[in-house]
Parts: sequence; structure tokens; C-alpha cells
Amino acid sequence: MSSFPPVSEQMELLLRGAVDIASEDSLRRRLEESHNENRPLLVKTGFDPTAPDLHLGHAVLLRKMAHFQQLGHRVLFLVGDFTAMIGDPTGKKATRPQLSRDEVLANAATYQEQAWKVLDRDRTEILHNSEWLSELGAEGLIRLAGSYTLARMMEREDFRARFENHEPISIHELLYPLTQGYDSVELKADVELGGHDQLLNLLVGRDLMRARGLEPQIALTVPLLVGTDGAQKMSKSLGNAIAFEDSPREMFGRTMSIPDSLMWDWRLLLTDLDEAEIDRQKAEVESGNASPRDLKADLAHDLVRRFHRREAADEARAEFDRMFRRGGVPDEIETRAVPAGQALFAVIADTGLAGSKAEARRLIQQGAVRIDGEKVLDPFFPLPSASGALLLKVGKRRFLNVRSG
Repeated sequence: MSSFPPVSEQMELLLRGAVDIASEDSLRRRLEESHNENRPLLVKTGFDPTAPDLHLGHAVLLRKMAHFQQLGHRVLFLVGDFTAMIGDPTGKKATRPQLSRDEVLANAATYQEQAWKVLDRDRTEILHNSEWLSELGAEGLIRLAGSYTLARMMEREDFRARFENHEPISIHELLYPLTQGYDSVELKADVELGGHDQLLNLLVGRDLMRARGLEPQIALTVPLLVGTDGAQKMSKSLGNAIAFEDSPREMFGRTMSIPDSLMWDWRLLLTDLDEAEIDRQKAEVESGNASPRDLKADLAHDLVRRFHRREAADEARAEFDRMFRRGGVPDEIETRAVPAGQALFAVIADTGLAGSKAEARRLIQQGAVRIDGEKVLDPFFPLPSASGALLLKVGKRRFLNVRSG
């Protein structure tokens, strides 16, 4: 008797939110074989630790890994400590700066600890692709490069656009899809998961496996989560990300800031709410029979509960409701000392009210920054000396008391 759920039940969960599947029939067949033989599938997901923190965009992929875990399959969390030193060129208009091995390993350590907020630590296998890629040597790398053509590589939109615009493409960037694909050859994966932008890299893995007489892996991709701005994919550098390590209050507030239209995708990709219930709630809002604010607060509460704990989610919701009643000013506001005369954009960036100085300048110019209730539009406005604290407000929900002098 099989220990796995019925294949139809597995397919329903695994296809939730999926974008690309190469191919759906193959996935169903593999699941049937797994069910009949009572053998788990080997599911591989690679993470290149190019930054220290995970955000909700990463959670979409981690949740799909967790779905496979829930169904009883083997999940490999593959740390791309070798490939991260190359740098994934996917979607990039210029060559990425290369990271040192120490930087990559430091980032990997925080990646793994944060990933346990979504994955079952005891049922996750961790491997590093340097274990086999470092052993390839020059001869092995040349043989690997010889198994693929430049013409096929240039079918990629990112490479083609850079070539047509006479922008440089480094040779090592061409090796990235090959080395990532070789991971699947080495591991003989049944399934590889990735973001939608990784589809071409995943297909290279299928090609390399087929060329070596192996059954090609199933490639399954998930959407790129749109960030809090409702426009671009979630990215820390764009200032539209919610990090796993954000405080409960910040996670709740930033979720409440997303456009109403975005919460349905977030519900589908970040929570377990039934799809039929999501459709019902959406219809209720569109007909005017339900409040989008209340449903968004339910979403925010669910996310804080998942990444922190229920008590923290309850407190964050209560605090947000108090802020809403008082026009948005929280009960407790941190106080920081800053030099008098420092440019406003630098104060905002240095105190963490913005992710970077460029973002701080942009926020000021967009009219999103106030000092004691007065809007300031000059990024270089010198912070005045004051006997008491000045209240800085950035956007709708970021506050800080600053003492200058």
C-alpha cells in the first residue's frame, strides 16, 4: 500500500500557483510511478546566496518545496555556493559583480536559517554544488561547454538584447546555465523548481540530462511575486520587499500598504486559503459586500503569524487599528540622535527609514517625507537643530523621532 496521497490530490496541490511545467503529463506519470512503487520523487531547488536576507518573493518558491514535503517527497535545498560566484545573468542588462567564496558562505548561512520559517528542517536535505562543480577541473568544464551551442544560448532574451545593444557578455556568464544544469545531472533530479524567470536555466538541465541518457527532470516554475508597489517584482533594491526578518509591526503595516488588487495573488501564493474561497472573497469585494481593508488585514495577520507567531500577529493588528484611528501615528516611536545640519536624504537612509540613499532621495522628491507634519521636497534639506525631538514620517507607516544637535 502506498504511503503517498492519490495522484489527483498531489497534482492539485503542486499545480497551485504554478506557471510553467515541462511537462504536466510527465509530472503526472512520475507521480503515478512514485505512488505505485512507494518511492519519493527527488525534488531539487537551487538558491544562489547573493544577499543575506530572504523576502516574501523567496517564500513563493519555498512554499512549493514545502508542498512536495507535505506529500512525502525528498526535497533538496541546493546551495549554489559555486554558481553564486559566477552570478546568474538572468534578466540582467549588465554583468553582475562577482562575490567571494566567504561572502557567498556567509549569505548561505542566513539563507538556511530563515528558510526554516517555511520548510521542515528535519525533512530538508542540504547540499552545496561546489562539492561536484569544484571537482570538474578545466577538462571537465571544457567538455561541459562542448555539450551546448552558442546559438542555443543566444536564444535567451537577456543575452540577445545585450548582444544587439553592443553591451558586454562575459564568457563566465555563458557558463552559468551550464553549471546550474549540471547540478541536475549530478543529482539525477526528478523535479527542479524555480522562479518563472529561471525557466530557460531549468530547461538547460533537461537538455544536459537527455544528452547523457538520463530521463529529463520535470521543470516547474512559480510566479515572481509583485512587490508592495504593485508594479515590479519584489526586490530589496527596489524598496518594495517584505523580509522574513522584518518586525511583526513592519510586516503587517507593509502588507496593508499593497494595492487592493494585489492581495488575491498574495493570498494564492503565500497562504493556504482555498482557491474557491479566494474567488468568493474577490467577488464579495467587487460587489461591494466586503471591505478590502478587512480582508487585507486578514492577509497581513496570516503572514505575520506564519513568520513570527500568533500572539505577535494579534498585537500587530491591534497596533495597526490604533494607528488607523489616530491618523497613522503609532503608540511607540523610536528616538535616534543624528547630527544637526545633515542632509535629510542621508538621515533617512542612515536610520533605516529607506533602503538606500537613492531610495531616500526618490521618496523625498515624491512628497512622501514630512518633518513634524510639514512636507519637505528637497533631499539636501539640512536637518535643523532643535531642543526637542523632531518627528520624521516616511510614507504612511514609517516614523522616527530624531534629536539633532
